[in-house]
Amino acid sequence: MPEESYIGFFEQYLRDEKHVSTNTYMSYVRDVKQFSEYLDKNMEVPLENADRDIISGYIAWLQGAGKSPATLSRTLASLKNFYNFLLARGFADANPVHDISVEKAEKKLPQILTSAEVELLLDQPKCTDMKGYRDRAMLELLYATGIRVSELISLNIDDVKLSAGIIKCTTHGKERYIPMYSAAIRAVSDYINLVRGQMIADPAEQALFVNVNGERMTRQGFWKVLKHYQETAKINKDITPHTLRHSFAAHLLENGADIRSIQEMLGHADISSTQIYTQVVKKQLKDVYNKAHPRA
Repeated sequence: MPEESYIGFFEQYLRDEKHVSTNTYMSYVRDVKQFSEYLDKNMEVPLENADRDIISGYIAWLQGAGKSPATLSRTLASLKNFYNFLLARGFADANPVHDISVEKAEKKLPQILTSAEVELLLDQPKCTDMKGYRDRAMLELLYATGIRVSELISLNIDDVKLSAGIIKCTTHGKERYIPMYSAAIRAVSDYINLVRGQMIADPAEQALFVNVNGERMTRQGFWKVLKHYQETAKINKDITPHTLRHSFAAHLLENGADIRSIQEMLGHADISSTQIYTQVVKKQLKDVYNKAHPRA
């Protein structure tokens, strides 16, 4: 069977059976195609017959070309998935990648805002028009709950429980309930009660936050909103929607919240994903010490 067919079947499997995201299957397929081209030029070995030594040599070649540990790890993951697919379909006798590893990529600590920077950012939207009410509600809610931007724009009006001071967030079929502080409750309440009814295009619209056309807010739309207020606040950091999520978690940890509660609010399946904020807080304390201690 031609190598293009193996790769084509693999792409179809990822897309139609595994239902991975478009970015994931495109990355996997691109990595496998690049390995196939390497074999054609250097080895003249069919893709399905590549062994452990050939793949180890390919990874070493990529490393010599200056590829990062993150790229090498992703390439190995792509090839491992590809050969598992061939093995399951009877196109290969073994997976030559199963015991190959590379040095783990160094994890960068997430950037967070200081409490003063958060206050400055949240103070930017002015409630002088409908957009100002909406934007203040979105920013307050994002920092109050630490939800992802995808979760923010997916919220429906029924997901907000103002009397209880909580929101219901549903991701991958799993629900979690997250409390809001009083300023966020007030901002969301003002938006819902004073302006949302005038902004929606269809009375049956379920989306909590809508754009100027009265339809559900998009990721791109919210990104532009956030960038606008970063500029007006003159905060010299690259603020993304995830920056507020990171800041939410780190500030809770700084103020005594336990790591398990933060994990639950963030919706992390693995506690190790949440523990990164412990390192962030420790680094901040060390930075403060080095700047403030007279003998540091």
